[in-house]
Amino acid sequence: LAAAQDRPLPKWELYGGYSLFYPGADVHGKLPGALLPLSSRLETNPRGAGGSVTYNYNRWLGFTLDSSTHWGSGENTTVSKIDDAGFTNVSFGPKLTYRTAHFAPFIEAMAGWHRLNSDLFGSSDKLGFIGGGGIDVPVSKHFGLRLIRGDYVYSEHHFGPASVVPSTKVEGVRLQSGLMFMFGGGEEAAPVAASCSVSPSEVMVGEPVTANVTGSNFNPKHPLTYNWSSTGGKVSGTNNTATIDTNGVAGGNYTVSARVADPKMKKGGEASCSSNFTVKEPVRNPPTITCSANPSTVQPGGSSTITSRANSPDGRNLTYSYSASAGSISGTSESTTLNTAGAALGTITVTCNTLDDRNLSASSTTTVTVEAPPPPPSAPEASKLNQIDFKMNSPRVDNAAKAILDDVALRMQRDADARVVLVGESASNEKGAKRLAEQRAVNTKAYLTKEKGIDPNRIEVRSGNAGTMQTEIWLVPAGATFNGDGTTVVSEQAAKPARKKK
Repeated sequence: LAAAQDRPLPKWELYGGYSLFYPGADVHGKLPGALLPLSSRLETNPRGAGGSVTYNYNRWLGFTLDSSTHWGSGENTTVSKIDDAGFTNVSFGPKLTYRTAHFAPFIEAMAGWHRLNSDLFGSSDKLGFIGGGGIDVPVSKHFGLRLIRGDYVYSEHHFGPASVVPSTKVEGVRLQSGLMFMFGGGEEAAPVAASCSVSPSEVMVGEPVTANVTGSNFNPKHPLTYNWSSTGGKVSGTNNTATIDTNGVAGGNYTVSARVADPKMKKGGEASCSSNFTVKEPVRNPPTITCSANPSTVQPGGSSTITSRANSPDGRNLTYSYSASAGSISGTSESTTLNTAGAALGTITVTCNTLDDRNLSASSTTTVTVEAPPPPPSAPEASKLNQIDFKMNSPRVDNAAKAILDDVALRMQRDADARVVLVGESASNEKGAKRLAEQRAVNTKAYLTKEKGIDPNRIEVRSGNAGTMQTEIWLVPAGATFNGDGTTVVSEQAAKPARKKK
């Protein structure tokens, strides 16, 4: 019914087609000169045609002018003609139609002129009634089929004096089928449609897109519903305008679609459309990086500072990372340290990496050479030059000792850069052994400095626990050191004996 209501109503309907008439009556008539009337049951007359014109006042009510004619059999003998009759009518009356998408059933009631034309007794014109209905099938705007039309027909006729001849009552049926032609009523409603547009059609990532839809051929009195969808971005909107959020959308081409619907239309009340938009990403310039090592050459186990210089042309935030072909390295800042512990001799390649917040990266390398350390210089060694002996419990330097010290003094005069270490010793069974050992070293130094004029700064005194009554004399060349194993430095002031009071 809703679909039928969307179709324009024809103002005029013209019908024409085949008609069959069943009189449903016994004919009574008196032939000229006959004393008594004759009677016979009338046969069905299949020889007919019908037509009608209907003016539709509105979708339901119309008024029909109807006419049909059924002609005689054309037979000649009295016996063959008595049961044959033609029928013609011109009638007018209302028509009610129920219109659906594919069928239009109707009922009608009409009154008008009826002529029953007996093949034997002649014709009779009377007022009659026709009522019934049928089914029409609309095929297009201007054409349709009348599948069936069935009407009850009533009229009363006389074929002779009423006092002698009974009336012929027609209480029959008329059946018809044919073609329908329809005119007027305006043009057929155009199908609903929708048109979509976007503005702007090209945006950068993060910029919004506005979409609009315009419906056409919808009933302006009906509220419409809108539904939006998009292949990219987040679309929001419940009316004819929607907004598409492109934040986080990858660059590319996308489509926004809209569906417009009239909920009151059961069929054909929906239309869709779509429009395209393009999302562009800004130019993505990768970062750049250079790096250097300081120092670039280290000895095994040494370290080098790795410094990176990175730049993003697009001003993005950068992070750093490093890797090395040997050794160990860690750090995520512009500067880090390479530790070569455990690395073999040779070149270590350090890779410096930078990454921006869009995962665009760059790398650079620098090298650090691990080389063997130079051999240590052959340092001069201290050597034992001589020794002097002391008597039990005595720190005095005797003449034998002085002769030896004279040679030591001569050696020191020839080697002006050499130093002498004097290590005083004592035996464990001597009284005040520790102090006695210190005093022997101090007395030996005193002879060299006071008697032989040797610079006291070139002489160092120590004491040991070798268990002998000696003072060892060690020559220490320039640049050499005396390890002093088993010795202690002597405080000369403490080792001097106290002066006796006179």
